[in-house]
Amino acid sequence: MKVLLPFLALYRRHWFLISLGIILAIVTLLASIGLLTLSGWFLAGTAIVGFPGIYSFNYMLPAAGVRGAAIFRTAGRYAERLVSHDATFKVLAHLRVFAFSKVLPLSPGGISRFRQGDLLNRLVADVETLDHLYLRVLSPIITAFFVTFVLIFGLSFLDPRLAWVLGGVMLFLLFTMPWVFYRAGKPIGRELTELRSNYRTVLTSALQGQAELALFGATERFRQHLFAIESTWQARQQQQAALTGLSQAIILAASGFTATLLMWMAAEHVGGNTQPGALIALFVFCALAAFEALGPVAVAFQHMGQVIASATRVSQLMHAKPEVTFKPDGKNLDNLESLVIDNVSFTYPEQPFAVLKNVSLSLNKGQHLALLGKTGCGKSTLLQLLTRAWDVDSGTISINGQSIQEYSELALRSIMSVVPQRVHVFSDTLRNNLLIANERATDEQLIDVLTQVGLDNLLDNQLKLNAWMGEGGRQLSGGEQRRLGIARALLHDTPLILMDEPTEGLDAQTEQQILSLLKQKCADKTLIVITHRMQGLELMDTICVMDNGEIIEQGSHQQLLTAQGRYYQFRQRHLVQQTH
Repeated sequence: MKVLLPFLALYRRHWFLISLGIILAIVTLLASIGLLTLSGWFLAGTAIVGFPGIYSFNYMLPAAGVRGAAIFRTAGRYAERLVSHDATFKVLAHLRVFAFSKVLPLSPGGISRFRQGDLLNRLVADVETLDHLYLRVLSPIITAFFVTFVLIFGLSFLDPRLAWVLGGVMLFLLFTMPWVFYRAGKPIGRELTELRSNYRTVLTSALQGQAELALFGATERFRQHLFAIESTWQARQQQQAALTGLSQAIILAASGFTATLLMWMAAEHVGGNTQPGALIALFVFCALAAFEALGPVAVAFQHMGQVIASATRVSQLMHAKPEVTFKPDGKNLDNLESLVIDNVSFTYPEQPFAVLKNVSLSLNKGQHLALLGKTGCGKSTLLQLLTRAWDVDSGTISINGQSIQEYSELALRSIMSVVPQRVHVFSDTLRNNLLIANERATDEQLIDVLTQVGLDNLLDNQLKLNAWMGEGGRQLSGGEQRRLGIARALLHDTPLILMDEPTEGLDAQTEQQILSLLKQKCADKTLIVITHRMQGLELMDTICVMDNGEIIEQGSHQQLLTAQGRYYQFRQRHLVQQTH
Protein backbone atom coordinates (compact mmCIF):
# COMPACT_ATOMS: atom_id res chain seq x y z
CA MET A 1 0.00 0.00 0.00
CA LYS A 2 2.94 2.34 0.64
CA VAL A 3 3.59 2.51 -3.09
CA LEU A 4 0.29 4.41 -3.49
CA LEU A 5 1.28 7.28 -1.17
CA PRO A 6 3.24 9.32 -3.79
CA PHE A 7 0.25 9.10 -6.16
CA LEU A 8 -2.18 10.11 -3.43
CA ALA A 9 -0.04 13.22 -2.95
CA LEU A 10 -0.77 14.21 -6.55
CA TYR A 11 -4.44 14.61 -5.68
CA ARG A 12 -3.59 17.52 -3.39
CA ARG A 13 -3.13 19.68 -6.48
CA HIS A 14 -6.85 19.28 -7.22
CA TRP A 15 -8.21 18.93 -3.68
CA PHE A 16 -11.15 21.23 -4.32
CA LEU A 17 -12.53 19.28 -7.29
CA ILE A 18 -11.90 15.96 -5.55
CA SER A 19 -13.63 17.10 -2.35
CA LEU A 20 -16.52 18.53 -4.34
CA GLY A 21 -16.85 15.25 -6.25
CA ILE A 22 -17.04 13.26 -2.99
CA ILE A 23 -19.58 15.67 -1.50
CA LEU A 24 -21.73 15.38 -4.64
CA ALA A 25 -21.44 11.58 -4.51
CA ILE A 26 -22.67 11.63 -0.89
CA VAL A 27 -25.56 13.95 -1.72
CA THR A 28 -26.53 11.83 -4.74
CA LEU A 29 -26.46 8.58 -2.78
CA LEU A 30 -28.46 10.04 0.10
CA ALA A 31 -30.99 11.40 -2.40
CA SER A 32 -31.25 7.96 -4.03
CA ILE A 33 -31.78 6.25 -0.67
CA GLY A 34 -34.22 8.96 0.38
CA LEU A 35 -36.19 8.57 -2.84
CA LEU A 36 -36.81 4.85 -2.35
CA THR A 37 -37.34 5.23 1.41
CA LEU A 38 -39.91 8.00 1.09
CA SER A 39 -41.59 6.26 -1.84
CA GLY A 40 -42.07 3.13 0.27
CA TRP A 41 -43.41 5.15 3.18
CA PHE A 42 -45.68 7.17 0.85
CA LEU A 43 -47.16 4.17 -0.96
CA ALA A 44 -47.63 2.14 2.23
CA GLY A 45 -49.19 5.12 4.02
CA THR A 46 -51.68 5.88 1.26
CA ALA A 47 -52.61 2.20 1.02
CA ILE A 48 -53.28 1.94 4.76
CA VAL A 49 -55.31 5.15 4.73
CA GLY A 50 -57.58 3.45 2.23
CA PHE A 51 -58.99 1.35 5.08
CA PRO A 52 -61.60 3.66 6.73
CA GLY A 53 -61.09 4.74 10.26
CA ILE A 54 -57.59 3.39 10.79
CA TYR A 55 -55.60 6.64 11.00
CA SER A 56 -54.96 9.85 9.12
CA PHE A 57 -51.91 10.36 6.88
CA ASN A 58 -50.32 13.60 5.70
CA TYR A 59 -49.33 12.62 2.16
CA MET A 60 -48.02 16.11 1.29
CA LEU A 61 -44.80 15.64 3.27
CA PRO A 62 -43.55 12.39 1.61
CA ALA A 63 -44.81 13.54 -1.79
CA ALA A 64 -42.69 16.69 -1.58
CA GLY A 65 -39.78 14.64 -0.30
CA VAL A 66 -40.02 12.19 -3.21
CA ARG A 67 -39.98 15.03 -5.74
CA GLY A 68 -37.06 16.74 -4.02
CA ALA A 69 -35.04 13.51 -3.74
CA ALA A 70 -35.64 12.73 -7.43
CA ILE A 71 -34.40 16.16 -8.48
CA PHE A 72 -31.35 15.98 -6.20
CA ARG A 73 -30.48 12.48 -7.40
CA THR A 74 -30.63 13.39 -11.09
CA ALA A 75 -28.79 16.70 -10.77
CA GLY A 76 -26.33 15.33 -8.25
CA ARG A 77 -25.45 12.31 -10.38
CA TYR A 78 -24.73 14.49 -13.40
CA ALA A 79 -22.68 17.00 -11.41
CA GLU A 80 -20.78 14.27 -9.54
CA ARG A 81 -19.77 12.50 -12.76
CA LEU A 82 -18.76 15.77 -14.34
CA VAL A 83 -16.65 16.97 -11.39
CA SER A 84 -15.13 13.58 -10.50
CA HIS A 85 -14.05 12.75 -14.02
CA ASP A 86 -12.73 16.26 -14.57
CA ALA A 87 -10.59 15.90 -11.45
CA THR A 88 -9.43 12.43 -12.50
CA PHE A 89 -8.47 13.55 -16.00
CA LYS A 90 -6.51 16.48 -14.59
CA VAL A 91 -4.63 14.22 -12.18
CA LEU A 92 -3.91 11.72 -14.97
CA ALA A 93 -2.70 14.50 -17.28
CA HIS A 94 -0.34 15.74 -14.58
CA LEU A 95 0.83 12.19 -13.85
CA ARG A 96 1.49 11.41 -17.53
CA VAL A 97 3.51 14.59 -18.00
CA PHE A 98 5.37 13.98 -14.75
CA ALA A 99 6.15 10.36 -15.68
CA PHE A 100 7.30 11.36 -19.17
CA SER A 101 9.53 14.08 -17.70
CA LYS A 102 11.17 11.35 -15.61
CA VAL A 103 11.67 9.14 -18.67
CA LEU A 104 13.41 11.77 -20.80
CA PRO A 105 16.60 11.99 -18.67
CA LEU A 106 16.90 8.19 -18.82
CA SER A 107 17.57 8.18 -22.56
CA PRO A 108 19.46 6.36 -23.86
CA GLY A 109 21.29 4.60 -21.01
CA GLY A 110 18.60 4.13 -18.37
CA ILE A 111 15.80 3.63 -20.86
CA SER A 112 17.56 0.61 -22.36
CA ARG A 113 16.58 -1.31 -19.23
CA PHE A 114 12.96 -1.33 -20.45
CA ARG A 115 11.62 -3.00 -23.56
CA GLN A 116 9.72 -0.66 -25.89
CA GLY A 117 6.35 -2.36 -25.49
CA ASP A 118 6.76 -2.54 -21.72
CA LEU A 119 7.77 1.13 -21.54
CA LEU A 120 4.72 2.15 -23.58
CA ASN A 121 2.49 0.01 -21.36
CA ARG A 122 3.84 1.69 -18.21
CA LEU A 123 3.29 5.19 -19.60
CA VAL A 124 -0.20 4.52 -20.95
CA ALA A 125 -2.04 1.52 -19.48
CA ASP A 126 -0.46 1.50 -16.01
CA VAL A 127 -0.91 5.24 -15.57
CA GLU A 128 -4.52 4.93 -16.72
CA THR A 129 -5.15 2.15 -14.18
CA LEU A 130 -4.25 4.59 -11.42
CA ASP A 131 -7.48 6.50 -12.02
CA HIS A 132 -9.14 3.67 -10.04
CA LEU A 133 -7.46 5.11 -6.95
CA TYR A 134 -9.91 7.98 -6.74
CA LEU A 135 -12.93 6.92 -8.78
CA ARG A 136 -13.15 3.33 -7.53
CA VAL A 137 -11.44 3.38 -4.14
CA LEU A 138 -11.29 6.71 -2.32
CA SER A 139 -14.61 8.15 -3.39
CA PRO A 140 -16.76 4.99 -2.88
CA ILE A 141 -15.36 4.08 0.53
CA ILE A 142 -15.54 7.63 1.94
CA THR A 143 -19.05 7.96 0.56
CA ALA A 144 -20.14 4.60 1.98
CA PHE A 145 -18.87 5.35 5.51
CA PHE A 146 -20.38 8.84 5.56
CA VAL A 147 -23.76 7.66 4.26
CA THR A 148 -23.84 4.81 6.79
CA PHE A 149 -23.35 7.16 9.74
CA VAL A 150 -25.90 9.63 8.34
CA LEU A 151 -28.45 6.81 8.08
CA ILE A 152 -27.75 5.67 11.64
CA PHE A 153 -28.10 9.22 12.90
CA GLY A 154 -31.27 9.98 10.92
CA LEU A 155 -33.12 6.73 11.61
CA SER A 156 -32.27 6.91 15.31
CA PHE A 157 -34.90 9.62 15.68
CA LEU A 158 -37.51 7.04 14.66
CA ASP A 159 -36.08 3.92 16.33
CA PRO A 160 -32.44 3.66 17.55
CA ARG A 161 -32.72 -0.12 17.77
CA LEU A 162 -33.59 -0.54 14.09
CA ALA A 163 -31.15 2.16 13.03
CA TRP A 164 -28.21 0.38 14.67
CA VAL A 165 -29.21 -2.99 13.25
CA LEU A 166 -29.10 -1.56 9.73
CA GLY A 167 -25.96 0.46 10.45
CA GLY A 168 -24.27 -2.47 12.17
CA VAL A 169 -24.75 -4.79 9.20
CA MET A 170 -23.48 -2.12 6.83
CA LEU A 171 -20.42 -1.33 8.97
CA PHE A 172 -19.64 -5.03 9.33
CA LEU A 173 -19.63 -5.44 5.54
CA LEU A 174 -17.66 -2.21 5.09
CA PHE A 175 -14.86 -3.54 7.31
CA THR A 176 -14.83 -7.17 6.19
CA MET A 177 -15.60 -7.19 2.46
CA PRO A 178 -12.76 -4.87 1.35
CA TRP A 179 -10.22 -7.00 3.24
CA VAL A 180 -11.63 -10.32 1.97
CA PHE A 181 -11.89 -9.27 -1.65
CA TYR A 182 -8.56 -7.44 -1.58
CA ARG A 183 -6.87 -10.66 -0.46
CA ALA A 184 -8.77 -12.67 -3.07
CA GLY A 185 -8.21 -10.22 -5.93
CA LYS A 186 -4.61 -9.18 -5.24
CA PRO A 187 -2.81 -12.10 -7.00
CA ILE A 188 -5.26 -11.97 -9.92
CA GLY A 189 -4.79 -8.21 -10.33
CA ARG A 190 -1.01 -8.48 -10.18
CA GLU A 191 -1.01 -11.25 -12.78
CA LEU A 192 -3.40 -9.30 -15.02
CA THR A 193 -1.02 -6.34 -15.00
CA GLU A 194 1.93 -8.56 -15.92
CA LEU A 195 -0.04 -10.35 -18.65
CA ARG A 196 -1.17 -7.05 -20.17
CA SER A 197 2.42 -5.83 -20.26
CA ASN A 198 3.74 -9.10 -21.72
CA TYR A 199 1.02 -9.18 -24.35
CA ARG A 200 1.70 -5.66 -25.56
CA THR A 201 5.46 -6.20 -25.50
CA VAL A 202 5.23 -9.36 -27.61
CA LEU A 203 2.67 -7.75 -29.93
CA THR A 204 4.88 -4.67 -30.45
CA SER A 205 7.88 -6.88 -31.16
CA ALA A 206 5.89 -8.98 -33.63
CA LEU A 207 4.57 -5.94 -35.50
CA GLN A 208 8.04 -4.39 -35.74
CA GLY A 209 9.56 -7.64 -37.00
CA GLN A 210 6.70 -8.95 -39.11
CA ALA A 211 8.80 -8.91 -42.28
CA GLU A 212 11.48 -11.13 -40.68
CA LEU A 213 8.84 -13.41 -39.16
CA ALA A 214 7.27 -13.91 -42.59
CA LEU A 215 10.64 -14.51 -44.28
CA PHE A 216 11.72 -17.15 -41.77
CA GLY A 217 8.31 -18.76 -41.40
CA ALA A 218 8.02 -17.87 -37.71
CA THR A 219 4.70 -16.01 -37.92
CA GLU A 220 2.64 -18.97 -36.71
CA ARG A 221 4.95 -19.53 -33.74
CA PHE A 222 4.55 -15.91 -32.64
CA ARG A 223 0.79 -16.13 -33.18
CA GLN A 224 0.61 -19.19 -30.91
CA HIS A 225 2.68 -17.37 -28.29
CA LEU A 226 0.30 -14.39 -28.39
CA PHE A 227 -2.69 -16.72 -28.23
CA ALA A 228 -1.29 -18.45 -25.13
CA ILE A 229 -0.80 -15.11 -23.34
CA GLU A 230 -4.25 -13.91 -24.40
CA SER A 231 -5.92 -17.13 -23.21
CA THR A 232 -4.31 -16.81 -19.77
CA TRP A 233 -5.28 -13.12 -19.70
CA GLN A 234 -8.93 -13.96 -20.45
CA ALA A 235 -8.93 -16.70 -17.82
CA ARG A 236 -7.76 -14.24 -15.16
CA GLN A 237 -10.37 -11.72 -16.30
CA GLN A 238 -13.03 -14.40 -15.89
CA GLN A 239 -11.77 -15.09 -12.36
CA GLN A 240 -11.97 -11.40 -11.58
CA ALA A 241 -15.49 -11.22 -13.01
CA ALA A 242 -16.47 -14.20 -10.84
CA LEU A 243 -15.20 -12.36 -7.75
CA THR A 244 -17.22 -9.32 -8.77
CA GLY A 245 -20.34 -11.45 -9.11
CA LEU A 246 -19.69 -13.05 -5.73
CA SER A 247 -19.31 -9.66 -4.02
CA GLN A 248 -22.55 -8.40 -5.53
CA ALA A 249 -24.34 -11.59 -4.55
CA ILE A 250 -23.18 -11.21 -0.94
CA ILE A 251 -24.41 -7.60 -0.84
CA LEU A 252 -27.74 -8.62 -2.39
CA ALA A 253 -28.17 -11.43 0.13
CA ALA A 254 -27.21 -9.13 3.01
CA SER A 255 -29.69 -6.56 1.76
CA GLY A 256 -32.51 -9.09 1.68
CA PHE A 257 -31.58 -10.56 5.07
CA THR A 258 -31.41 -7.10 6.69
CA ALA A 259 -34.74 -6.01 5.18
CA THR A 260 -36.40 -9.18 6.45
CA LEU A 261 -34.89 -8.75 9.91
CA LEU A 262 -36.03 -5.13 10.12
CA MET A 263 -39.53 -6.08 9.00
CA TRP A 264 -39.73 -8.71 11.75
CA MET A 265 -38.33 -6.37 14.42
CA ALA A 266 -40.58 -3.48 13.37
CA ALA A 267 -43.74 -5.56 13.39
CA GLU A 268 -44.33 -4.96 17.11
CA HIS A 269 -43.41 -1.31 17.26
CA VAL A 270 -41.23 1.43 15.78
CA GLY A 271 -39.95 3.68 18.51
CA GLY A 272 -42.90 4.32 20.83
CA ASN A 273 -45.48 3.69 18.13
CA THR A 274 -47.24 0.36 18.67
CA GLN A 275 -49.04 0.73 15.36
CA PRO A 276 -46.06 1.43 13.06
CA GLY A 277 -48.01 1.05 9.86
CA ALA A 278 -46.15 2.76 7.02
CA LEU A 279 -42.98 3.15 9.13
CA ILE A 280 -42.30 -0.57 8.59
CA ALA A 281 -42.14 0.08 4.85
CA LEU A 282 -39.89 3.08 5.47
CA PHE A 283 -37.28 0.95 7.24
CA VAL A 284 -37.53 -1.94 4.79
CA PHE A 285 -37.18 0.21 1.71
CA CYS A 286 -34.37 2.17 3.38
CA ALA A 287 -32.49 -1.09 3.96
CA LEU A 288 -32.99 -2.17 0.34
CA ALA A 289 -31.67 1.18 -0.93
CA ALA A 290 -28.85 1.66 1.59
CA PHE A 291 -26.84 -1.32 0.34
CA GLU A 292 -26.36 0.55 -2.95
CA ALA A 293 -23.55 2.36 -1.12
CA LEU A 294 -21.65 -0.90 -0.52
CA GLY A 295 -21.66 -2.23 -4.10
CA PRO A 296 -18.65 -0.27 -5.41
CA VAL A 297 -16.54 -0.83 -2.25
CA ALA A 298 -15.98 -4.57 -2.60
CA VAL A 299 -15.32 -4.23 -6.34
CA ALA A 300 -12.86 -1.40 -5.68
CA PHE A 301 -10.70 -3.43 -3.31
CA GLN A 302 -10.97 -6.44 -5.55
CA HIS A 303 -9.09 -4.36 -8.18
CA MET A 304 -6.58 -3.00 -5.67
CA GLY A 305 -4.06 -5.68 -6.59
CA GLN A 306 -4.07 -4.41 -10.17
CA VAL A 307 -3.82 -0.79 -9.01
CA ILE A 308 -0.88 -1.55 -6.69
CA ALA A 309 0.90 -3.55 -9.40
CA SER A 310 0.49 -0.67 -11.87
CA ALA A 311 1.61 1.85 -9.23
CA THR A 312 4.71 -0.27 -8.58
CA ARG A 313 5.58 -0.40 -12.28
CA VAL A 314 5.10 3.35 -12.73
CA SER A 315 7.15 4.00 -9.57
CA GLN A 316 9.99 1.87 -10.94
CA LEU A 317 9.99 4.05 -14.02
CA MET A 318 9.79 7.32 -12.12
CA HIS A 319 12.52 6.37 -9.64
CA ALA A 320 14.93 4.93 -12.19
CA LYS A 321 18.21 6.82 -11.96
CA PRO A 322 19.55 8.37 -15.17
CA GLU A 323 23.06 7.49 -16.21
CA VAL A 324 23.84 11.20 -16.68
CA THR A 325 22.75 14.14 -14.56
CA PHE A 326 23.23 17.78 -15.50
CA LYS A 327 23.96 20.49 -12.98
CA PRO A 328 20.91 22.74 -12.49
CA ASP A 329 23.26 25.71 -12.12
CA GLY A 330 25.62 24.63 -14.90
CA LYS A 331 27.61 27.17 -16.89
CA ASN A 332 26.36 28.75 -20.08
CA LEU A 333 28.06 28.31 -23.42
CA ASP A 334 27.86 30.84 -26.23
CA ASN A 335 30.42 29.56 -28.72
CA LEU A 336 32.98 26.85 -29.33
CA GLU A 337 36.66 27.73 -29.50
CA SER A 338 38.18 24.35 -28.73
CA LEU A 339 37.18 20.73 -28.13
CA VAL A 340 39.60 18.43 -26.30
CA ILE A 341 39.20 14.71 -25.61
CA ASP A 342 41.90 13.72 -23.13
CA ASN A 343 42.72 10.08 -22.33
CA VAL A 344 39.04 8.99 -22.36
CA SER A 345 38.03 5.42 -21.53
CA PHE A 346 34.51 4.02 -21.35
CA THR A 347 32.76 0.70 -20.68
CA TYR A 348 29.04 0.14 -21.07
CA PRO A 349 27.25 -1.01 -17.90
CA GLU A 350 27.29 -4.78 -17.35
CA GLN A 351 29.77 -5.22 -20.20
CA PRO A 352 33.13 -6.91 -19.53
CA PHE A 353 35.28 -5.02 -22.03
CA ALA A 354 36.05 -1.33 -22.54
CA VAL A 355 34.62 0.21 -25.72
CA LEU A 356 37.06 3.14 -25.65
CA LYS A 357 40.61 3.01 -24.31
CA ASN A 358 42.65 6.13 -23.58
CA VAL A 359 41.32 8.10 -26.56
CA SER A 360 42.81 11.57 -27.03
CA LEU A 361 42.27 14.20 -29.74
CA SER A 362 41.68 17.93 -30.03
CA LEU A 363 40.01 20.33 -32.42
CA ASN A 364 39.94 24.08 -32.74
CA LYS A 365 37.11 26.21 -34.04
CA GLY A 366 36.35 25.50 -37.70
CA GLN A 367 38.31 22.24 -37.95
CA HIS A 368 36.80 19.20 -39.65
CA LEU A 369 37.53 15.73 -38.28
CA ALA A 370 36.66 12.28 -39.61
CA LEU A 371 36.57 9.19 -37.38
CA LEU A 372 37.23 6.15 -39.57
CA GLY A 373 37.01 2.52 -38.58
CA LYS A 374 35.11 -0.71 -38.88
CA THR A 375 31.78 -1.32 -37.15
CA GLY A 376 32.10 -1.76 -33.38
CA CYS A 377 35.41 0.05 -32.97
CA GLY A 378 33.89 2.74 -30.69
CA LYS A 379 33.20 5.60 -33.12
CA SER A 380 29.50 6.03 -32.28
CA THR A 381 30.22 5.64 -28.59
CA LEU A 382 32.62 8.57 -28.73
CA LEU A 383 29.86 10.63 -30.34
CA GLN A 384 27.47 9.72 -27.51
CA LEU A 385 30.06 10.77 -24.94
CA LEU A 386 30.36 14.15 -26.67
CA THR A 387 26.59 14.67 -26.35
CA ARG A 388 26.64 13.35 -22.75
CA ALA A 389 24.30 10.49 -23.51
CA TRP A 390 26.83 8.72 -21.29
CA ASP A 391 29.60 9.98 -19.03
CA VAL A 392 33.21 8.89 -19.39
CA ASP A 393 34.68 6.36 -16.94
CA SER A 394 38.05 8.11 -16.92
CA GLY A 395 39.67 11.06 -18.67
CA THR A 396 37.91 14.29 -19.62
CA ILE A 397 36.06 15.89 -22.51
CA SER A 398 36.43 19.68 -22.48
CA ILE A 399 34.92 22.54 -24.44
CA ASN A 400 36.67 25.89 -24.22
CA GLY A 401 38.88 24.53 -21.43
CA GLN A 402 35.95 23.43 -19.21
CA SER A 403 34.73 19.86 -18.71
CA ILE A 404 31.40 19.31 -20.47
CA GLN A 405 30.04 18.15 -17.11
CA GLU A 406 30.26 21.77 -15.91
CA TYR A 407 27.80 23.01 -18.54
CA SER A 408 24.01 22.91 -18.30
CA GLU A 409 22.06 20.65 -20.64
CA LEU A 410 20.58 23.65 -22.45
CA ALA A 411 24.06 25.09 -23.00
CA LEU A 412 25.39 21.88 -24.55
CA ARG A 413 22.35 21.34 -26.75
CA SER A 414 22.52 24.93 -28.00
CA ILE A 415 26.01 24.60 -29.46
CA MET A 416 25.76 21.21 -31.16
CA SER A 417 23.73 19.62 -33.93
CA VAL A 418 23.65 15.83 -34.20
CA VAL A 419 22.81 13.57 -37.11
CA PRO A 420 22.45 10.11 -35.49
CA GLN A 421 22.95 6.84 -37.26
CA ARG A 422 19.22 6.22 -37.13
CA VAL A 423 17.28 9.37 -37.95
CA HIS A 424 13.77 9.27 -36.52
CA VAL A 425 10.92 10.46 -38.71
CA PHE A 426 8.00 11.63 -36.60
CA SER A 427 4.46 10.78 -37.63
CA ASP A 428 3.74 14.39 -38.51
CA THR A 429 3.94 16.87 -41.35
CA LEU A 430 7.16 17.49 -43.24
CA ARG A 431 7.17 21.02 -41.85
CA ASN A 432 6.99 19.88 -38.22
CA ASN A 433 9.65 17.24 -38.82
CA LEU A 434 12.00 20.09 -39.75
CA LEU A 435 10.83 22.66 -37.20
CA ILE A 436 12.03 20.51 -34.30
CA ALA A 437 15.50 21.74 -35.24
CA ASN A 438 14.53 25.41 -35.47
CA GLU A 439 11.00 26.43 -34.56
CA ARG A 440 11.55 29.94 -35.92
CA ALA A 441 12.46 28.81 -39.43
CA THR A 442 10.28 30.17 -42.23
CA ASP A 443 8.73 28.07 -45.00
CA GLU A 444 11.22 29.59 -47.43
CA GLN A 445 14.12 28.39 -45.27
CA LEU A 446 12.61 24.92 -45.00
CA ILE A 447 12.15 24.62 -48.75
CA ASP A 448 15.68 25.94 -49.34
CA VAL A 449 17.33 23.41 -47.01
CA LEU A 450 15.30 20.56 -48.53
CA THR A 451 16.50 21.58 -51.96
CA GLN A 452 20.12 21.75 -50.77
CA VAL A 453 20.07 18.18 -49.42
CA GLY A 454 18.23 16.87 -52.49
CA LEU A 455 14.85 16.26 -50.86
CA ASP A 456 12.92 18.75 -53.00
CA ASN A 457 11.09 15.73 -54.47
CA LEU A 458 9.13 15.59 -51.20
CA LEU A 459 7.55 18.88 -52.25
CA ASP A 460 6.24 17.49 -55.54
CA ASN A 461 2.62 17.39 -54.43
CA GLN A 462 -0.17 19.77 -53.55
CA LEU A 463 0.45 19.48 -49.80
CA LYS A 464 4.07 20.68 -50.04
CA LEU A 465 5.36 21.12 -46.47
CA ASN A 466 2.05 19.83 -45.09
CA ALA A 467 2.69 16.37 -46.54
CA TRP A 468 2.41 13.69 -43.84
CA MET A 469 5.55 11.75 -42.99
CA GLY A 470 6.12 8.53 -41.09
CA GLU A 471 3.39 6.09 -40.13
CA GLY A 472 0.28 6.58 -42.21
CA GLY A 473 2.10 8.93 -44.57
CA ARG A 474 5.07 9.17 -46.93
CA GLN A 475 7.66 6.54 -46.08
CA LEU A 476 11.28 7.64 -46.44
CA SER A 477 14.11 5.41 -47.58
CA GLY A 478 17.28 5.09 -45.50
CA GLY A 479 19.10 7.63 -47.65
CA GLU A 480 16.20 10.09 -47.46
CA GLN A 481 16.11 9.77 -43.68
CA ARG A 482 19.83 10.57 -43.54
CA ARG A 483 19.34 13.68 -45.65
CA LEU A 484 16.39 14.74 -43.49
CA GLY A 485 18.72 14.51 -40.50
CA ILE A 486 21.32 16.63 -42.30
CA ALA A 487 18.62 19.21 -43.14
CA ARG A 488 17.74 19.41 -39.45
CA ALA A 489 21.40 19.91 -38.53
CA LEU A 490 21.76 22.74 -41.04
CA LEU A 491 18.60 24.39 -39.73
CA HIS A 492 19.82 24.14 -36.14
CA ASP A 493 22.86 26.20 -37.21
CA THR A 494 25.26 25.51 -34.32
CA PRO A 495 29.04 25.88 -34.08
CA LEU A 496 29.56 22.12 -33.55
CA ILE A 497 28.08 19.49 -35.87
CA LEU A 498 28.32 15.76 -35.14
CA MET A 499 27.36 13.26 -37.83
CA ASP A 500 27.22 9.49 -37.61
CA GLU A 501 27.43 7.84 -41.05
CA PRO A 502 25.70 10.79 -42.81
CA THR A 503 26.17 9.37 -46.32
CA GLU A 504 25.21 5.75 -45.61
CA GLY A 505 22.63 4.52 -48.12
CA LEU A 506 23.40 7.23 -50.70
CA ASP A 507 24.58 6.64 -54.24
CA ALA A 508 28.02 7.95 -55.20
CA GLN A 509 26.75 11.08 -56.94
CA THR A 510 24.41 12.09 -54.09
CA GLU A 511 27.12 11.29 -51.56
CA GLN A 512 29.55 13.63 -53.31
CA GLN A 513 26.90 16.38 -53.41
CA ILE A 514 26.23 16.02 -49.67
CA LEU A 515 29.94 16.08 -48.82
CA SER A 516 30.47 19.20 -50.90
CA LEU A 517 27.44 20.81 -49.25
CA LEU A 518 28.83 20.04 -45.78
CA LYS A 519 32.21 21.45 -46.73
CA GLN A 520 30.53 24.67 -47.88
CA LYS A 521 27.98 25.07 -45.08
CA CYS A 522 30.36 24.07 -42.30
CA ALA A 523 33.34 26.15 -43.43
CA ASP A 524 33.37 28.13 -40.17
CA LYS A 525 31.98 25.34 -37.99
CA THR A 526 33.61 22.49 -36.13
CA LEU A 527 32.60 19.24 -37.81
CA ILE A 528 33.04 15.64 -36.65
CA VAL A 529 31.97 12.92 -39.08
CA ILE A 530 31.86 9.23 -38.21
CA THR A 531 32.20 6.96 -41.21
CA HIS A 532 33.58 3.70 -42.53
CA ARG A 533 33.53 4.99 -46.11
CA MET A 534 36.52 6.49 -47.89
CA GLN A 535 34.58 8.89 -50.11
CA GLY A 536 35.34 12.57 -49.43
CA LEU A 537 37.87 12.08 -46.63
CA GLU A 538 40.38 14.22 -48.50
CA LEU A 539 38.13 17.19 -47.64
CA MET A 540 38.76 16.70 -43.91
CA ASP A 541 41.44 18.55 -41.96
CA THR A 542 42.14 15.58 -39.69
CA ILE A 543 41.40 11.88 -39.98
CA CYS A 544 41.52 9.52 -36.99
CA VAL A 545 41.59 5.80 -37.67
CA MET A 546 40.09 3.76 -34.82
CA ASP A 547 40.38 0.08 -34.04
CA ASN A 548 39.27 -1.83 -30.96
CA GLY A 549 38.45 1.34 -29.04
CA GLU A 550 41.74 3.09 -29.71
CA ILE A 551 43.01 5.73 -32.14
CA ILE A 552 45.76 4.00 -34.04
CA GLU A 553 46.46 6.69 -36.64
CA GLN A 554 45.85 10.42 -36.79
CA GLY A 555 46.70 13.06 -39.36
CA SER A 556 45.64 14.68 -42.61
CA HIS A 557 44.68 12.70 -45.69
CA GLN A 558 48.09 13.23 -47.28
CA GLN A 559 50.04 12.51 -44.09
CA LEU A 560 48.29 9.19 -43.56
CA LEU A 561 48.84 8.13 -47.16
CA THR A 562 52.53 8.93 -46.82
CA ALA A 563 52.73 6.88 -43.61
CA GLN A 564 51.30 3.87 -45.50
CA GLY A 565 49.58 2.49 -42.41
CA ARG A 566 46.03 1.32 -41.82
CA TYR A 567 44.47 4.31 -43.60
CA TYR A 568 46.64 3.62 -46.64
CA GLN A 569 45.40 0.01 -46.66
CA PHE A 570 41.78 1.16 -46.50
CA ARG A 571 42.43 3.56 -49.35
CA GLN A 572 44.04 0.93 -51.56
CA ARG A 573 41.19 -1.49 -50.92
CA HIS A 574 38.70 1.26 -51.80
CA LEU A 575 40.46 1.98 -55.10
CA VAL A 576 40.48 -1.72 -56.00
CA GLN A 577 36.76 -1.99 -55.31
CA GLN A 578 36.07 1.05 -57.50
CA THR A 579 37.96 -0.46 -60.44
CA HIS A 580 35.89 -3.62 -60.18
